[in-house]
Amino acid sequence: MQFAKEEKTELEFTERATVNPAFEDTDSDEQPQPRADAEGQHTEALDETVDLVYSLNDRPPWYLCILLGFQHYILAFGGIIAVPLILAEPLCIKDNNTAKSQLICTIFFVSGICTILQTSVGTRLPILQGGTFSFITPTLAILALPKWQCPAQLQNGTSSQHTGNSDEVWMSRMREIQGAILLSSLLQVILGLSGLVGLVLKFIGPLAIAPTINLIGLSLFTEAGKKSGGHWGIAALTVCLILLFSQYLSKVDVPMVAYKDKKWKVFHYPLFKLFSALFGMCGGWLVCFLLTVFDILPSKSDEYGFSARTDINVDAVTNSPWFHVPYPGQWGRPTVSLSSVLGMMAGVLASTMESIGDYYACARLSGAPPPPTHAINRGIAVEGIGCILAALWGTGNATTSYSQNIAALGITKVGSRLVLQTTGIIMIILGIFGKFGAVFITIPDPVIGGMFLVMFGMIAAVGISNLQYVDLNSSRNLLILGFSTFSGLVLPTWFRSNPGSLTQITLEKGCNSSASLSS
Repeated sequence: MQFAKEEKTELEFTERATVNPAFEDTDSDEQPQPRADAEGQHTEALDETVDLVYSLNDRPPWYLCILLGFQHYILAFGGIIAVPLILAEPLCIKDNNTAKSQLICTIFFVSGICTILQTSVGTRLPILQGGTFSFITPTLAILALPKWQCPAQLQNGTSSQHTGNSDEVWMSRMREIQGAILLSSLLQVILGLSGLVGLVLKFIGPLAIAPTINLIGLSLFTEAGKKSGGHWGIAALTVCLILLFSQYLSKVDVPMVAYKDKKWKVFHYPLFKLFSALFGMCGGWLVCFLLTVFDILPSKSDEYGFSARTDINVDAVTNSPWFHVPYPGQWGRPTVSLSSVLGMMAGVLASTMESIGDYYACARLSGAPPPPTHAINRGIAVEGIGCILAALWGTGNATTSYSQNIAALGITKVGSRLVLQTTGIIMIILGIFGKFGAVFITIPDPVIGGMFLVMFGMIAAVGISNLQYVDLNSSRNLLILGFSTFSGLVLPTWFRSNPGSLTQITLEKGCNSSASLSS
C-alpha cells in the first residue's frame, strides 16, 4: 500500500529543481560521491536532519539484514497482493484459486528481481520495487472491452476451474496485457536512457500530477465496492482496525527484548505504525475465522455474508504445489494490439512521475545527497526494464517504487542498500513456494474490500495533496483542474456505455487527458 507518498510529493516539487554542486554530471556504476571542492551545504543539512544507525553504503550484520529485509517485505506485501486480487475477476479467474496463487507467486518473484536491479544498477538507493496501481487503470479499461468480456459460464461459476478451456480463456487475456506492458514499457526505458525525463519534468508539474493520481484512486472504487459488499460489517471492521493502528496507536512503542553485546536488552519499537495495514487485515481475517468456526456466517453461497467465510477457498492451499518456479512466457506468447499499447502508456507516464519523487525522498532518508539527473535517468530506465521483465513473466502488471518502504527508512534509521537487496532475495525465495501464495487466497473478500477502501482512498488523497503547491486563486488553474478531473470521469463512463462506438481507444481513465491538458 502506497501510504507514504506525501513525503515523496513534497520532495518532488521542492528538491527537484535544486542544483546539486556535489555531483559530477557523469554516468558511473557506483553511487555518486561528493566532489572534494563542493560546498558542504547538502551534507551538513543531512547530518542535522538524518540520524542513521546504518547509512547507504554500510553493511549491517547478516541476521539484521534478514530481519529488516523481512520487515520491508511485510510493508509491501499488502500493495503487491492487491494487484492480482483486483485483476482476478477481469481476467476471468474469480473462482480459479490455482491461477490466482500462481499470479501472486509470480508478482513477488519478479518484484524481488526488480528490487535487486534497482538497488544494484539503477539509482543504487535502498528502494523497493513492486506492483503499481498506475497500470491497473488502463488494464481494467482494456479488459472491459467487449472482446475480453468473460464467457457467461465463467461469470456464473458453472464452468470447471481446472479445464484447459477455462485456462485458455484467462491466459489469452493475460497475454494481451503482457504485450501491452511489454511494448509500452519501452517508452520508460527510452525516457531514461535518452535523458528525456529531465525535459519532460519541466512541462509536468503539480497541476498535471494531482488529477492523474487522483483519478487512479477514484477509478478503483468499483473494485473496493464489490469486495466490501460481501459483508459491509467485516469491511467496516477492517477499516476501523487499520485506522486504529495507523492513526491512534502509531505513537505507541511496544517494548521488545533483544540479545546484544552478550546481554539481553529492552528496546521500544513502533510496531503498530509499521504494520498497521497488516494488523488490521489480520484482525479482520481472525474475526471471519471465528465467525466461520462457530458457524455464524451463512453457509449458502446465495446468502448475504457468505463471502466472509474463511473456508471457501481452502482448496487453494491443498491443491497448490509446494514449489512453483515462475518463468518467462509461462502463459504463452504475448499478443500485441496498438490500442492496448497506447492505453498502457498512460500507466507508464504516471508511474514515471511518481517514482522520481520517491528517489528524492529515499535519498534524503538514507543519508545520501539528492540524486543527480543521470542517476534519476538510470533509475527510470531500470524501472522500464523491470516492467519489461514483469511483462515477460506475466504478472499482469508492471513495477514501481514503493513509498511506504521509503518511510520505513526514517523510522528504523537504517538506510543501508544491502537491507533492500536482502528484501529482494526474500521476495524471490518466497515467490517460489506455491502454497505461500495460496494462503493469501483464503483472505475473505470483505477483508480485502476494507483494505481497498483505505488504500485507494489514500491514493486519491495523495493526488489531491499535490494541489498545495498550486495557486487555487487562479481561474486558469481551477479550469484546468476541474476540466481534467471531470473529463477523466465522463469519458470512461461514456466509453463503457457505448463499447461499440470507438473500441480502439482504451485511454479511458483520463490519465493522458490530465497530463496533456495540464502541461
